[in-house]
Amino acid sequence: MSSEKRPNDSQEDPDAQKPTQKRLDTTTKGIAHIKPEFILPSTKWNAKAADVDSEEQPSERLLAENGKGKNKKKRGQNKNRDNRQVKELNALCPKYIQGNPASRQSDPCPFGDDCRFVHDVELYISTKKPEIESKYFPECPVFKTLGYCPMGFKCRFLSSHLKRDPLQLVQLDSATRTKLYQANHEVNHIALDKKLDLVKKRFLFPKSEEVLEIISALQVGAAQDKAPAEKPKESKDDEPKAPQVLQREQEAQSRRDRHRDLYNQYKDTRYFASEKKKLDLHHKKIVSPLTTVGNLPYRRLMRKLGADVTYSEMALAVPLIQGTNSEWALPKAHCSEYPGFGVQIACAKAWQAAKAAEAIASFTTHVSEINLNCGCPIDLLYRQGSGSALLDNPARMIRCLNAMSYVSGEVPISVKIRTGTKDGHPVAGLLARRLVNETDVAALTLHGRSRAQRYTRSADWEYIVKVAEQLRQCESEYDKEGRERSQRVQFVGNGDVYNFEDWYTHINSSEAIDSVMVARGALIKPWIFEEVDAQQHLDKSSTERLDILKDYVQFALEHWGTDEYGVAQSRRFFCEFMSFFHRYIPMGICEKYPVQLNERPPNWKGRDEMETLLGSPDASDWIKLSELFLGKAEESFAFTPKHKSSSY
Repeated sequence: MSSEKRPNDSQEDPDAQKPTQKRLDTTTKGIAHIKPEFILPSTKWNAKAADVDSEEQPSERLLAENGKGKNKKKRGQNKNRDNRQVKELNALCPKYIQGNPASRQSDPCPFGDDCRFVHDVELYISTKKPEIESKYFPECPVFKTLGYCPMGFKCRFLSSHLKRDPLQLVQLDSATRTKLYQANHEVNHIALDKKLDLVKKRFLFPKSEEVLEIISALQVGAAQDKAPAEKPKESKDDEPKAPQVLQREQEAQSRRDRHRDLYNQYKDTRYFASEKKKLDLHHKKIVSPLTTVGNLPYRRLMRKLGADVTYSEMALAVPLIQGTNSEWALPKAHCSEYPGFGVQIACAKAWQAAKAAEAIASFTTHVSEINLNCGCPIDLLYRQGSGSALLDNPARMIRCLNAMSYVSGEVPISVKIRTGTKDGHPVAGLLARRLVNETDVAALTLHGRSRAQRYTRSADWEYIVKVAEQLRQCESEYDKEGRERSQRVQFVGNGDVYNFEDWYTHINSSEAIDSVMVARGALIKPWIFEEVDAQQHLDKSSTERLDILKDYVQFALEHWGTDEYGVAQSRRFFCEFMSFFHRYIPMGICEKYPVQLNERPPNWKGRDEMETLLGSPDASDWIKLSELFLGKAEESFAFTPKHKSSSY
């Protein structure tokens, strides 16, 4: 009967239904409204609308460090993906990658005929993968930037810097190369001998041992003060003791005496007080630490597009202490990132925090702050007691931060937290008070969601403002008591910032907030800080977006190299970047703007073919885009997105 009534109503008043329908469309939650001419015919919404959305997922590196998890919920992720690429079959010996034939003869490979690599350069060149043909990179992009190519004969753009007769690599003069290097080089490389000291456990961590003993003395002393006094035990002098027993008793008594002295010395003072560089985040444009996608080429791109502060991917403390290569690759940065580059670490205990911070402070030179991650919701880390698990143990978090402050020298310490671990039970306000009173942190970043919320609900900016103002009140009370902090705590809010309006709305919501950190908004729309500077929405054309991707590929090739491995790595991380970048909905095709992060569009087409391709959620289309810059992908190249929403 209802199907019969609707035509009758519309016949009586054909215009009555249209305004009502329009109002419903413009208020539908979770839907990005596209102009009708750009909507593709479909019977259902884009599959992405129903899937879990997260920027912090376990990377292959985290899974490898901790062992692959079993019997875990998928949560919309492709957790068992394997994006490892096939290695080069006939690899050239590292001894012969650079230089001319004469130098190779005078300094041959020490392994000789037993070497598992190819020694014949001409043979290698004749059998290596074909040259990359790209209109965007007609010559080697690294040679153009550095004046030489570090990949030498292995370069996939070799013809642009090779003389055939005689067979010799081309380089610019030394003065030019030095000038180019100074303007474009990477920093924070740990020296090989220092890394070996960590691997062989030869580095003694002197500052860490000091502060850990102080922390232990304070814990033991506080416990003894609270405990009732024990009656001294009667000793039997007539019973002889073995020398080993006497020695152990003397060592225990010496340790107790030392702990008592340390407890009396530090129980009423700040043992972690030291002179730090001033950390200034006030109104700075900040990119959040991002797992997998927050790599060096991406951060360098964000710097070019207006960011003031960037952070490394989250590094695990224990592998750093052990000198693991994959972990020490994370503090590396481009020279354009410093000052304003922070290294983020994750740990579960004070000894891990202290030793990782001491290693970073000792072995890197271009770090503006060391950030402790107390907000990562990943189950893998939470079960180990790190990440957001520290929110449930504030005393341990404070010990970690104080230990880091003690060992980090002049590098300031900061912390990133969430509202809490459970919905409806925020703890950030109480934590902020304790951080002011009991630590010397230079900055506090608050993500306006709980661990349980992940990224599925809107960030609670009202609570962020409330915590910021509580923090300032605590600082005021602290100053009235006659105590002094080394500097004012910088407060940064984080969550659901996708355009300049969001940025200014939050940063102007309270004088207590110093700045706003941007995460997914800067992945989907990397030019967000250009919008902040211009204070207007920018509708980037497909050509302009391709230029951004070209810059990303340029920086990726400079970082990973132009050889077969470097090109495969660049292509893989290009696709990782595209898993967020494709989600941008052009302003010119929207009925209402801005589009929120949690709004998904129906299937749409762009204003031109390239815009349609750039907006494709299909991973095979991202590989097609990579071929514009990196040439034809190998048959063996495989890429599986992290999010199942991107792989249908």
